[in-house]
Amino acid sequence: MFRPRFLVHRPRFPVHSRSFLFNKKYSLRPHTPEQPSVIQDHFLSHTLYAINAGARFLKFSFFGLIALGTTVAAAFEGAHLYVEHVGMAPESDPEVKKWEWDESWSGDSAVGGTDPALGIRARHTVRAAWMAYNWGVGYSAAATGTDGPFVSSAEGLPGPAGIHVIDAQMQRTEDFLRSAIHVAETTSSPPLHPLTFTTLLARHAAVLEKLGSGHLEQSKLQYERAWQSLPMQQPTAARIAMKLGNLNARLGQDTSAIDWWAKAIKLTQGESSEVGVASLEVPSKSPASPLSQRILFSTLVSLSAHYAQRGKLKEAEALEESALALLRSIRPPESLASASPPQALHALYLLQQSSMLSIHLAEILHARRYPVRSSVQWLMSAAESSERVARALSGLPLSSPSGPVSEIPVPNPKKDLLLGRYNTSRSVNKAAGALLKDARRTAAESWNLLGVLYEMQEGSQSKAAFECFDRAVNWAGAPIDNGSSREAADGILQSDWHIFVSNLERTKTARDQGGK
Repeated sequence: MFRPRFLVHRPRFPVHSRSFLFNKKYSLRPHTPEQPSVIQDHFLSHTLYAINAGARFLKFSFFGLIALGTTVAAAFEGAHLYVEHVGMAPESDPEVKKWEWDESWSGDSAVGGTDPALGIRARHTVRAAWMAYNWGVGYSAAATGTDGPFVSSAEGLPGPAGIHVIDAQMQRTEDFLRSAIHVAETTSSPPLHPLTFTTLLARHAAVLEKLGSGHLEQSKLQYERAWQSLPMQQPTAARIAMKLGNLNARLGQDTSAIDWWAKAIKLTQGESSEVGVASLEVPSKSPASPLSQRILFSTLVSLSAHYAQRGKLKEAEALEESALALLRSIRPPESLASASPPQALHALYLLQQSSMLSIHLAEILHARRYPVRSSVQWLMSAAESSERVARALSGLPLSSPSGPVSEIPVPNPKKDLLLGRYNTSRSVNKAAGALLKDARRTAAESWNLLGVLYEMQEGSQSKAAFECFDRAVNWAGAPIDNGSSREAADGILQSDWHIFVSNLERTKTARDQGGK
């Protein structure tokens, strides 16, 4: 048996001569690696990249900031241009001017905008005040400490450590107006419009008055400064005199208050304001100017309330009867629907003044022991007048063909808003909105007083008293989330709301107990 053979091949190596093996040269120096230079180059490239990236970031950030600043500046100036040429533009409706509803922040109602003589800074400040007053400041209240100006006796919600909550919107408006007045006082060239400084002072005084009782003295001082710088032939002089009378009355300065009211009445008649207290009387003729008419009857309402508060019942009764007779002598428009919005608003304003005078007269007659039916008649007249004003402004039916006024549904203050025809003019819209709130408040007050009289006559279970109190709550309240619960409507004081609700609940409880 044969065994296989395995052939083993030796590896072949290249053949070199001995001279090659012994003649090859080897370096005797140690080997130095090239790695450090590579690391340095790598680090340098990363450093340059970071520097370039940082430079690009700074460059783009710089241009971004420029773009952002330009956008913000453009928006800022755009808002001011809008206010200057749109928000503060003069009224273009001739009816608004005819019935003297137009107002101005610059003193020149024919031009509008801000007075160029104020300079860039003051004009921007006046526009900022306009924005804060009309657009708000984004929050409704602000807190201030006890060591600030006018805080020690300020109205507002008291908090811990003497903190008072104030109206932030009015406070910001006051700040801007104060700054604008400071600049206007130091402006000598070019000269301001004759009414610019007076208008700013009057605006500032009105805002101070709205901030509360702690600001009444400052408001009075600003009105007095406005009075001193205002030409006496201006209708605005009568308004300032009326405001000064109201402020002096609130501050307890009765003699000064009556003197200022007397000046206001004389100025509405086109007469000199240099009169004494003894010459105060209701004019026998109404002024021709619509603005003077509104100022006159507003002054008479203030004077009527002042007489009643001071116990001068006889003087109050005579004034109220004369004022109501004078109001009836003014011819109203044939139809509110056919009248222009400014004319209709003027007629409704006078009707609201008659409602307030009727309430005052009813209270005076009751205090002087007149028969209750006399007060009831005047209160019913006041309620009907105020309801008519509120319905006309809301576009609702003015009367009910099937029943008395007490059966007409009360408008919802959250749904039955101001009629669209009163939104075409900025000045008319503002005045109409304020008048609507006043009418709702006066209607509620009239029905509440009627309920008090019926309860006194018929007892706590009186059905008539319950219905009057219920209607007062409906006029003063607003539904909560479309439910049966109600809260005080806008423009109704919480103190008044609690009185209305408590009267209704008391009579409701008495009737429920009496029915058992």
